[in-house]
Amino acid sequence: MTSTEPTLSTQQAPGDRRRWFALAIIMAAAFMDLVDVTIVNIAIPSIQRDAGASLSQIQWITAGYALAFAAGLITGGRLGDIHGRRRLFLVGIGGFTLASALCGFAANPEMLVASRLLQGGMAAMMVPQVLSIVHVTFPAHERGKVFGLFGAIVGLGAVSGPLLGALLTEWNLFGLEWRPIFLINLPVGVVAFLLGRRYITESRAPRALKLDLVGVALVTLGLLMLLYPLTRGRELGWPLWGHLCMAGALVVFAVLVAYERRKAARDGSPLIELSLFKVKSFAAGVAVQTVFGVALGIFFLVWTLYMQIGLGWSPLRAGLTGVPFSLAVSTAAGMSVQRLVPRFGRKVLQAGALVMAAGVLLYIWEAHRYGLAIASWQMALPLVVMGAGMGLIVAPLTDAVLSEVPREHAGSASGLINTVQQMGNALGLGLVSVVFFGVIGDRLTRAQVGPAFVHAFQNALWWVAGIMGVIFLLMSALPKRPAQHVEGAPDNGLPATEREPELVG
Repeated sequence: MTSTEPTLSTQQAPGDRRRWFALAIIMAAAFMDLVDVTIVNIAIPSIQRDAGASLSQIQWITAGYALAFAAGLITGGRLGDIHGRRRLFLVGIGGFTLASALCGFAANPEMLVASRLLQGGMAAMMVPQVLSIVHVTFPAHERGKVFGLFGAIVGLGAVSGPLLGALLTEWNLFGLEWRPIFLINLPVGVVAFLLGRRYITESRAPRALKLDLVGVALVTLGLLMLLYPLTRGRELGWPLWGHLCMAGALVVFAVLVAYERRKAARDGSPLIELSLFKVKSFAAGVAVQTVFGVALGIFFLVWTLYMQIGLGWSPLRAGLTGVPFSLAVSTAAGMSVQRLVPRFGRKVLQAGALVMAAGVLLYIWEAHRYGLAIASWQMALPLVVMGAGMGLIVAPLTDAVLSEVPREHAGSASGLINTVQQMGNALGLGLVSVVFFGVIGDRLTRAQVGPAFVHAFQNALWWVAGIMGVIFLLMSALPKRPAQHVEGAPDNGLPATEREPELVG
């Protein structure tokens, strides 16, 4: 396949408003994915009751999406580099919308499981193109504003899923029970698809690339061998084959690295650009992203279990309790890239790690002091502090990871970023069985459930606080100042459209 379009075809002139329409469209798609990851958990009791799903099927409804998503992210990013990011984005959002319709109209649990797998696979085609399109569409001095918006979307999506799922399930629109949590994607997806065809301009790698099918097979196999046992390990009692499978995943990844090196030397068209890891900001950012994913994987699950099972709160009350967190993340994310990072550099991210750790410690203290009598308003302060810390991290981190990545590898880099975050989340979910369920007795009376969950919640948060300390140390490897940032002030006296970061040894 030959490329007939310039790599920077999407890099429109600063006065061109089309790129901001394109940004709104891809951000809407990113929000859909973020919400869809969490919205299902709230509706699980309704799905189990209405659809008659077994416990195994329920596990696959939630885990199937994550597995298909994580396994396809790197491939989806590379396909965008080869065949065009706009094209893959449209394929992904079109397929995601169709899969959402199939989920909403599923006739039985088996159809719902299959539709969720399809939905995750289509998200893997769509999501890597979001950061890729941003990277090649906006000059470096504008990306601060863009990634600030992206961080705000992440913050909203983190809590909007459970809240929206609670509202849609409780309202029982048209007697459809849980189905509206999927059907709500249809109008958003159709509009984003139609507008995307009009406003997103095509971009791809400047050199003709071929899809590395062996690399696809190896990365998919390795991720499934790692994530499947982590996802289902607790329910299955951590069988021996699960541990062997995860150990085997490391061997598969080692083979993948060796093969990708040979592939790059032979024809310059590997699935994973290992040369990206020579870019210090990218390598350090990927490490931080992975460990940060572990912390988030632990916190969000145990937080939900603590409120709904330990405290006995309704899904709606639990969802509303998270609103201060979401608002704090969005506000801090918008401020961090635009105002703080240009002045203080990576110290902003390190401050975010410390602030988030302080919020976690405050939450531990309140959970211990108030016990089962804790109120939603009493949780607001630690959640705001935690949200502010997270907001100081999410937007600048994405920016720092991609700031020095060459545009021809934007898809591969974006796929890697999303993949390691999903791996981190899966590792965090796996650790929940140790740091949360591991301190809860097997046979609890009804009176013992609440205190046991409160104690387990505090134990899990101590782990989260420790992980934030590790993140703080890892952030010292990030560049002191990302490569862009002051709005309207191009670096080195060059126009933004003429600057292209190079790989460094």
